Amino acid sequence: MIIVFVLVGLAVLAVVAGLHWYVWRRLVRDTTAGPGAARRAGTAVFVAGPVLVIAALVTERAGAPFWLQRVLAWPGFLWMALALYLLLAVAAGEAVRPLLLRRLLRRARTTPTPAAVPARAAAVRAAVPAPAPEQAEAPEAAEEPEEPEEPAQAPPFAPSRRLFVSRVVAGAAATAAVATVGYGTYGVLRGPRVKRVTVPLAKLPRAAHGFRIAVVSDIHLGPVLGRGFAQKVVDTVNGTRPDLIAVVGDLVDGSVRDLGPAAAPLAGLRARHGAYFVTGNHEYFSGAEQWVEEVRHLGLRPLENARTELPYFDLAGVNDVQGESEGQGPDFGKALGDRDTARACVLLAHQPVQIHEAVRYGVDLQLSGHTHGGQLWPGNLIAEAANPTVAGLERYGDTQLYVSRGAGAWGPPTRVGAPSDVTVIELASPSL
Repeated sequence: MIIVFVLVGLAVLAVVAGLHWYVWRRLVRDTTAGPGAARRAGTAVFVAGPVLVIAALVTERAGAPFWLQRVLAWPGFLWMALALYLLLAVAAGEAVRPLLLRRLLRRARTTPTPAAVPARAAAVRAAVPAPAPEQAEAPEAAEEPEEPEEPAQAPPFAPSRRLFVSRVVAGAAATAAVATVGYGTYGVLRGPRVKRVTVPLAKLPRAAHGFRIAVVSDIHLGPVLGRGFAQKVVDTVNGTRPDLIAVVGDLVDGSVRDLGPAAAPLAGLRARHGAYFVTGNHEYFSGAEQWVEEVRHLGLRPLENARTELPYFDLAGVNDVQGESEGQGPDFGKALGDRDTARACVLLAHQPVQIHEAVRYGVDLQLSGHTHGGQLWPGNLIAEAANPTVAGLERYGDTQLYVSRGAGAWGPPTRVGAPSDVTVIELASPSL
């Protein structure tokens, strides 16, 4: 098993190295006339970037000193996003490159060079017939012979056509990648936006019509997103004036020791029926038991394969699938087995793949996160292959599944094509 893991790891590293070499070749080697300071600087960037990515990932998982994690996280994770969009932009530039070269060659054929102008003039003079002898004028005094013209000066150095095209394409690709990552990072750091969705539940009583649940997932507090970001999330949630708050996993990427102060603003969450929490897969990488106790201390109520009866419906929660590695996996029977099936039931479960068990137990609505909506396009294509629903509301038999894109971001603090959100689910009674 270890040998397989090592071989897979080496294969991944080889692919990553190959893609970096390809982008370096197009952006650095092909845009520099030869070895020099510019090529050395570009090469240094393409060597340091992936090294910082690996260092950021390793220090986070290994529990290195938190100050070191923070130092490495920003450049490492931002390079992860930038490398992706440099690759996509350079690949798109391959379609433009031959078109530009063809156009330059066509222009070169129709534009005379400075050396060709005297030759054309001489050809014109040779084509004009000499005057007839009887029409020739009397010869004048012999003129002094003209001094031979000095050869035309060579034009100043200019890059070759291929070098020029490489620089144009590389400049456009780099600009597009930097702008994309910059805007996507700004979108995360400014905080999540509110999304509102109405969900009718067949068993919901009329008195519960309009009940609002604020769904918060994937905050991912860590070396990059800290206390200030947590406060933005709390302010956004409280601003919706929800009846209930559901934090559906992946709250943190790190230990309570390192991130306890960053999570402290969660104590300010306010809702008429309280705030509830279920674990995500990242909690099990960060000390799930300690975090369950920490969120309880902050005033959130953990639902560890448990259920509570609210005035209008049952609210249940199950542990994340990752908990199975620690003997703390989801237990739907414990959470839902003895409930009154005549009452509506809302289930908090971090991963959308848990919907199949939810259908089996007659859940009316499952609230999930985990996917980030793909986070970095075209990551949504990968997310679609691994999850029944990537984002939004879908129905599975008599059970509805809502998947939030999440409030934060994992790895790069960047989102492209998958904006962060806090979703307010407004329950609707069909009897109205």
